[in-house]
Amino acid sequence: MATQRIAVVTGGNKGIGFAIVKELCAKFEGRVYLTARDEGRGATAVEELKKLGLSPHFHQLDIDNQDSINKFSEYIKNTYGGLDVLVNNAAIAYKRAATEPFGEQAENTIRVNYFGTLALCHALFPLLRPHARVCHVSSSCGHLSEICGDEPAATQLRAKLSADTLTENELADLMNQFVETAKDGTFRQKGWPGSTYVVSKVGVSALTRIQHRAFLSDSREDIVVNSCHPGYVDTDMTSHKGPMTIEQGAACPAYLALLPPNISEPRGAYLWHDKSVVDWTNKKPAPV
Repeated sequence: MATQRIAVVTGGNKGIGFAIVKELCAKFEGRVYLTARDEGRGATAVEELKKLGLSPHFHQLDIDNQDSINKFSEYIKNTYGGLDVLVNNAAIAYKRAATEPFGEQAENTIRVNYFGTLALCHALFPLLRPHARVCHVSSSCGHLSEICGDEPAATQLRAKLSADTLTENELADLMNQFVETAKDGTFRQKGWPGSTYVVSKVGVSALTRIQHRAFLSDSREDIVVNSCHPGYVDTDMTSHKGPMTIEQGAACPAYLALLPPNISEPRGAYLWHDKSVVDWTNKKPAPV
């Protein structure tokens, strides 16, 4: 079976994901897969990159569809036998002017951004080879300090989310509790903020720490997972209000995807767009 090195980027057809694919095509020694839920948009993105002299590959992948996840993981397993880089970039965000009920926004955002990412990890982590690198594209919104609903509930939530003993099941319960409180209107009293995107990205940041602890005892050598805030970037998701280019936004995710073997840090960390490690549990830097 082929031992070609393989990199996968989710949500790769536009924005930061597209720029991460571009960066990896230039620097990663192996085959880079641009994945997207829409085949047409994904194929168009691949053609754009080919015009630049790059050679990405495309495969359909919708992290909100278990069948799509299963097909993709089977394809990678049967074609290559393993995986070396995974960049979890795919996510959704409601605009500030969205008219959908807050409970509906919460259910959809948590399902895609947290549970979709988790489902893909469950499918692909068994395929990670020794020295594999995983990067979760989080956000400045994914910093623990953003859990800022009513006290003392918010402090209690932050303590649970940052506990070194937090399990995947406990984190899933917390994400589901947020959705329930969003639906019944008690989310602020229970300590949660008024942003579904914030909670989904805090969830991904907390998941990174759990996965890091699991990889420390994994029989496969030197598998590293980190999350990062790519910066406030000019993309559809920010309604093109961000001052940074998509290439600037791709810099830290690509850096984490290409970390050399046996580095001591960053591991299980939360990084800022300038590649600096940020204390996830304390005050975060000024936003960009």
